[in-house]
Amino acid sequence: MEHDALDAGEARYELVISVDARRSGQYGDADKPRMRERIYRVLETAFAQAGVGRDAVHMEDRGDGVLVSVPGRIAVTRLLGLWMVEVHENLREENRSLLVPLGLRVAMHVGPVRHDSRGISGRAVDLTCRLADSSVARQLLDREQADLVLAVSDSLYVDVVSAGGKFIEPARFSRARLALKEGEVSAWFHLPGRPAPGIGPIAPEEPGPTASGPAGAPAAGADASPAAAAPERARDDRDDEEDEDGDASARYTARGDLSVHQHNVYQQPVHIGRVTGADPRKD
Repeated sequence: MEHDALDAGEARYELVISVDARRSGQYGDADKPRMRERIYRVLETAFAQAGVGRDAVHMEDRGDGVLVSVPGRIAVTRLLGLWMVEVHENLREENRSLLVPLGLRVAMHVGPVRHDSRGISGRAVDLTCRLADSSVARQLLDREQADLVLAVSDSLYVDVVSAGGKFIEPARFSRARLALKEGEVSAWFHLPGRPAPGIGPIAPEEPGPTASGPAGAPAAGADASPAAAAPERARDDRDDEEDEDGDASARYTARGDLSVHQHNVYQQPVHIGRVTGADPRKD
């Protein structure tokens, strides 16, 4: 207790987690309490399943979400790995009985956090909340029809995610450039249980000049022009390959049908881009 009194008001490096519900404004007054109950059940059950005591973390209610800070004595990899797996599984279980599934945007960042009698504050908290509320996070949930999206800061990706670990697969994250109020930042996005998501094009959050990423990183600004949005894809999705004639043909990943042809001539029978087998005209 005496130690806590001495540390009051001093910044501590902690993991900050921001959790927001998808389209919370569309819930009626009678439905919001049930939505909030589900969010807390998903998160708190995941903490227990990951072996993180509820009294070991700070949680603040945000109406349509939760703000969490986790002290440095608890490994960040446990939250990025096992905890996120359990959050995803708990959320899927909740959604099995819902006509309109609950969607969550989760963001993480490590930085200096100040505690007072009313909660936590600091630039680390601001950045984490911005990532969870970004257009990239919002639109990935909708476009990919996902229940959960995770956004992590560039520093957290470089320091922790890139090294991998139990339930942490860096190849399943995609990078985007975001033009926030505080300036341009990089962030990494992940859809649990899925390959690295394609980021672009994403509608901008507000008008602004096109953001340019560092060398080797395409600009995919959530606040930049949609044309600038581009994913940091896995090698299989971005490498070019040569056909038998030596021509480089771009390799694409398609959510729907993709018609495959060479020199504008189909090489075998197809139907809406899919091989149908033998040509019925030859029977």
